[in-house]
Amino acid sequence: MELLLPQSLAEAADMVAAALAEERPLSVLGQGGKLGLGQPTAQPVGLSTRKLSGITLYEPGELVLSCGAGTPLAEIEATLAERQQQLAFEPPDASTWYGAAPGQATMGGVFATNLAGPRRFKAGAPRDHLLGVQCVTGRGEAIKTGGRVVKNVTGYDLCKLLSGSFGTLAVMGHVTFKVLPAPECVQTLAIFGEDLADLAARLRKAAGTAFEISGAALLPAGAAGRSGVDALRESGGAVALLRVEGVRPSVEDRMQGLISEVVGRSLPHLVLAEESIALWQRIRDLRVLPDRPVLWRLSVAPTEGVAAARALTNLGADLFLDQVGGQIFAVMDSPSAAEVRALVAGGGHATLLRAPDAIRSTIPVFQPQPAPLASLAVRVKNAFDPRQILEPGRMTLAA
Repeated sequence: MELLLPQSLAEAADMVAAALAEERPLSVLGQGGKLGLGQPTAQPVGLSTRKLSGITLYEPGELVLSCGAGTPLAEIEATLAERQQQLAFEPPDASTWYGAAPGQATMGGVFATNLAGPRRFKAGAPRDHLLGVQCVTGRGEAIKTGGRVVKNVTGYDLCKLLSGSFGTLAVMGHVTFKVLPAPECVQTLAIFGEDLADLAARLRKAAGTAFEISGAALLPAGAAGRSGVDALRESGGAVALLRVEGVRPSVEDRMQGLISEVVGRSLPHLVLAEESIALWQRIRDLRVLPDRPVLWRLSVAPTEGVAAARALTNLGADLFLDQVGGQIFAVMDSPSAAEVRALVAGGGHATLLRAPDAIRSTIPVFQPQPAPLASLAVRVKNAFDPRQILEPGRMTLAA
């Protein structure tokens, strides 16, 4: 693929305008680590934001940071760590899901794909933290939306629209987002048991308490064995995990409350301290799953998670449940698309996060939308990119 490497937003606008004049479609990428996510496209030319890099504003006291869209995620996380701050939505290092080297993610890619980690049910997704964007639409026009604080957003909140659009609406050149303090202390309650339904019920019970959990995952025996924690691997069974974060006295008090209210004396359990951060990073990056070619993410009602997980296991999947049991990550050798999507027919959605190109060319990667919603999506795409220059076919299966 030929790469265009603009060094400013104005230069990016000129490149998109030239492609528009020539009716030449463009792939939109940062480092290209997540090109395997979405319908496969074969554009000969890509526009990369990797030269639009660097932190332009960081005000720790105001909890706001601005940077070029091509700035590496690792650089942002290292800068924040120096001030004991973090990206609360825990973006995964998804580049490794597609065979790329770790550390390839850029901040533009983080917001363009809207992928979040285990804290999402508490802290929200990337789009909930995005305050402002400078970008180039498919019309070749440079625009600015949002600002440095939430109250600057008036009228249509285009930041929400652009986040999760996979570059199909605009090329992000510069992003401004909020950050939050990192927790002083992290502890994880591990509850062991054989009955997945019982463990899932305990996750839901914990989420309904006042103890402010920030992670709630259910690892079947196979995933527990890949957790990197000896005690979980040696248990040989399933484990429910509940994370508590904050200042140490609060964490310790809330942890004792969880044990008393959620576990009681009915199941064996332990409290993980030093291992907690690495454990949740493995869950975030899906490293508790084996390396198999097809990766699905299902979102269902938390009360339906175990039933869906059992059906996926019958299809030969390895999996684990996150988000209080309402999100399932499953890997398998063949797509089984009809069977998988049947599991969310009553509500929810299933996204094919990874599969060979030959498979993604024939299966809708994203959950098919109802006709009214699909019609709205087409109108939005046409408003931003009427000539279909940016990432045509990335989010929809060609008819």
